[in-house]
Amino acid sequence: MIPKIIFENKEVVATPANFKQGTLSPPIQALIDKYQTSLKHQKFGEVSKIHVDEIASRVAFFYERIIKIIDWKEENLLRRNAIERFLKRRLITEISKINIISSIKASTISESLIHESIRGGHLPNDEIDQEKIIIVQQIIEKYLYIIKNAPFNNSLTFVFKKKVNFYNWILEIAACEIEDVLSPPIKENALMESMAELMNERIRLNPVNTISENEKYIQVYIAVHRTLFDLDDAIIGYHLLLKKYPFWAYPTGSTLKEITQNILLIWTSVNQDLSHPMAKNFFNICEKTDTAFTVFGDVLDYFQEQPEKINEEILDKQNAKELVTKFYDKRLNTLKSRLLKLAVFSTLSVFVSNWFSFFVVEVPLAHLFYQGFSLSAVAFDFLIPSVVMFILVSIIKPPPRSNLDKVIKQFNQFVYLDEEKDIYEINLNRKKRPFTNFIIILLYITTCLATFSGIGWIFYIVKIPITSVVLDTIGIALNVFAAMVIRNKAREITVEEKSNFGEFILDILFLPIAEIGSWLASKWKEYNVVSVFFNIMIETPFLNFIDFIENWRQFLKEKKADIH
Repeated sequence: MIPKIIFENKEVVATPANFKQGTLSPPIQALIDKYQTSLKHQKFGEVSKIHVDEIASRVAFFYERIIKIIDWKEENLLRRNAIERFLKRRLITEISKINIISSIKASTISESLIHESIRGGHLPNDEIDQEKIIIVQQIIEKYLYIIKNAPFNNSLTFVFKKKVNFYNWILEIAACEIEDVLSPPIKENALMESMAELMNERIRLNPVNTISENEKYIQVYIAVHRTLFDLDDAIIGYHLLLKKYPFWAYPTGSTLKEITQNILLIWTSVNQDLSHPMAKNFFNICEKTDTAFTVFGDVLDYFQEQPEKINEEILDKQNAKELVTKFYDKRLNTLKSRLLKLAVFSTLSVFVSNWFSFFVVEVPLAHLFYQGFSLSAVAFDFLIPSVVMFILVSIIKPPPRSNLDKVIKQFNQFVYLDEEKDIYEINLNRKKRPFTNFIIILLYITTCLATFSGIGWIFYIVKIPITSVVLDTIGIALNVFAAMVIRNKAREITVEEKSNFGEFILDILFLPIAEIGSWLASKWKEYNVVSVFFNIMIETPFLNFIDFIENWRQFLKEKKADIH
């Protein structure tokens, strides 16, 4: 087996040498140092940059906006999703065991991937180093080797579906690594490392030895990813691989062979970490403390042009308080517009999917059972899910003004050594009440069934064909789930959470539906027919057309150069 790195909870002694640099906590000082170093590194060196044609870029950018609606992703996932689509499109023959790909070179794939990412607006034009083509080529070669040599056997355990899930996972990891090379999130990674170390020191388990220190750190690390930047399991899994196997990014020949031999065990191990039974406990704690780090990230960006001033400005507590207040207010003022943007794109995505299912599934089924759609039924079929979404988003309220004081207090506790530290306990010794839990679960299930029945009844009374009632009810579940995700994002700057009785009733009614919507969304990711159709049947010829436009433009430029 591949040796694993063991996480250690190291105590840093505040020696006089530490205090000469100020009273910043060591993880925060390390965060600032990494940020300053990264900015200095960006300013050195002159290398050739990758350029793509502007006209072709405009056409590709327009196409990416369409894809954003069809297969809606959050802003921080758009670039990686585009890379993932490219890999699946170009490597589909290898995954399906068709040997056509043997004639395709990894160098050609890497160059096309970067050019396509720039044209789609996911990477800046004339800013990506030419040497990145070689690095991406090496990454693609590594994952191609793993795909070709993964140790699947012929037992029933490795059925077709499991192979598809594995290939999907390994290509997601590949996309994460490629994105990490093309657009390194140095500040974000440093923030997560700092928060994970600080939270690991402050979280206590009761009883103490419930899980190992290594397992505890992993769960803290995962919770930080999920709360601070709302990252998905693919990028978290990639970072876990880098933590557990430091040689993952640049393995030697023998190490790569060893990785490949154990890749199925590695995949299982990562999935087990991500679905740990205590994950919710760590998530709930980190969700209450991530605001300080969110605002601190904004403060770091403020000093992007003058990073040498960060220490000086942060060490002055009064000045730091003013900076925290400034960027807290800025996030608060833009919160509503950002939530509206999320609501619009998520609703449009479901709307387009409803349109596709309406004409491909619902209309044929309605005619098959001798039913039809009236004009009003069609209107309700499309409008009800969108109305539900906007109602749920519109009732989201910003945090109270007193929340700012708690953010400042939390910021000081994490940033400065001389501040009192809060300890967060995960108590697993709570008295179990089987009968009470049974009643609550029974009420939960009853509420879920009653709410779904009510939704179905509303669709029925507006005379939507009975064959479409089930599909539309599923659509409502997906909408409620999306609205709940947006609602959670509204807590990005919330420390002091105050709920009223109305929100309590909404949670009773909609949380069961959101949970089912979450499950359906995970399945939608696997079976998004619209996305697959666009990726294979439309995207490939369309992108070939864009390549043709770029080559045509290059031809015209060369002809212009001949005219003297």
